[in-house]
Amino acid sequence: MIKTLVTAALLAGVLPAAALAQDHHVVAPADSLKWSAAPPALPKGAQIAVVSGDPSKEGLYVLRLKVPAGYKVPPHMHPQDENVTVISGTFNIAMGEKFDDSKGPNLKAGGFAKAPKGMAHFAWFPEDSVIQIHGLGPSGITYINPADDPRKQN
Repeated sequence: MIKTLVTAALLAGVLPAAALAQDHHVVAPADSLKWSAAPPALPKGAQIAVVSGDPSKEGLYVLRLKVPAGYKVPPHMHPQDENVTVISGTFNIAMGEKFDDSKGPNLKAGGFAKAPKGMAHFAWFPEDSVIQIHGLGPSGITYINPADDPRKQN
């Protein structure tokens, strides 16, 4: 019995260290991010940089979205929680199925917002901005009004 407890205690001490050794840590200086056009699911004009993970696959991901002044994302929802931190500029987000820029807070650098999965929300940016989005993939976007979906526009 004591031998079993000692073995279990040793394994408990060794296994976390082994798991940590297999962890794929990420260090991403801002100037090393690779920016490209955002996917067609977002309105044109945005750029994206994936910091960690893959938003199209199961698992944790972190990405940054760079948008120009005046950029808007019509009412939509996601299959998972969306967590947003403002890196620079101004980010406005409001909940609801109709775009109304008189609603919602005006978040500056360091501000945070969470839209729970399935909750309709929309966003707009009065100035050039960068936001960081993290969550559990696979990520996705469903527009409340299908006519707002950039993938269906020519």
